[in-house]
Amino acid sequence: MSTAPAQVTDVHAHLLLPELLEAVRRRAPEEMNNADELEHRRNGAASMRTSGEMIRDRFTRLTRLGIRLADMDEQGVDVQWVSPSPSHYYPWADEDLAVWIAREANLLVAEHIGGAPDRLLGLGLVPLQHPSRVVECAEDAILGRGLIGIEIPSFAGDVELSDERLEPFWARMEELGAIVFLHPFGCSLDERLDRFYLTNTVGQPVENAAALSHLIFAGVLDRHPGLKIVAAHGGGYLPTSIGRSDRAWKVRPEARGCERAPSSYLGQIWYDTVVHDATDLRHLIEAVGADRVVLGSDYPFDMGLDDPVEDVCGWLASQGMGEDVVRAVTGRTASVLVGTTASMSSTGSLMKGDSR
Repeated sequence: MSTAPAQVTDVHAHLLLPELLEAVRRRAPEEMNNADELEHRRNGAASMRTSGEMIRDRFTRLTRLGIRLADMDEQGVDVQWVSPSPSHYYPWADEDLAVWIAREANLLVAEHIGGAPDRLLGLGLVPLQHPSRVVECAEDAILGRGLIGIEIPSFAGDVELSDERLEPFWARMEELGAIVFLHPFGCSLDERLDRFYLTNTVGQPVENAAALSHLIFAGVLDRHPGLKIVAAHGGGYLPTSIGRSDRAWKVRPEARGCERAPSSYLGQIWYDTVVHDATDLRHLIEAVGADRVVLGSDYPFDMGLDDPVEDVCGWLASQGMGEDVVRAVTGRTASVLVGTTASMSSTGSLMKGDSR
């Protein structure tokens, strides 16, 4: 089996903030109850019961630093990018509460990673549903708390990632050279996915694809080519099903908001390895290039990779990927993303067709 590099980075690992949850519940009890009802409708009773049991079983892994570090050692992970559980987005929160939530989450993430600064890097939150306040909260996370970037959902209320009101945010993130980690929570298809855990197995890839499509078709990546967007779950369905988007761009005038065919933008985005299948990972690498794929586990949730280094290295080896690809995916690319303040150069990178 292919071996990982000297430093292995997991870009997709979560932190639960129970003190934040309780504070939000105290400040907005009615709104929290409404949000709980919506989550039950979207997920269905069976999935909510199972998820509750899973969170209880993994609570210490989601909250305790020592257990996180021990798990990393066992997995062979040297560095984690720690982001809040997406359950802390609270997209329904009014402006004042949403700004307080983002700042408090940024503080709590910074405190957690501060216990192991050589092993942990942090991602904060912003109140995406209030575009006029997003930049200040992003600056609070990155400049105020020393985090490497922020985590955002696929949409928040009526705010899609193509919303013109987010232009100052994209510009500032590009200027700072900070990470934008795209991680959906929930799916707007609602009750159609309320059984069989479809809200996750179908809903998450749909939301990733929809959010990335908003960025591409609206021309966000034309105007901000230096953005460092890392998409969870391998970017969902979009990277390996991009042909239909290219066709729409070619024949439909309303789909011509971007300068080039949509597939040409795949190489401006990074994608994690939470795809759960060796063939799917190979297809992703063929679509976007090996230097655009980074190790992710979704630690410590049950839909993640329990042994991410072993799994991903095994998948790559089974698909005939060489050592250079393994090194890029498991650590080198993530290190470059964090270590640079401008968009990653394609010079010397592993381009499509060079990865097998």
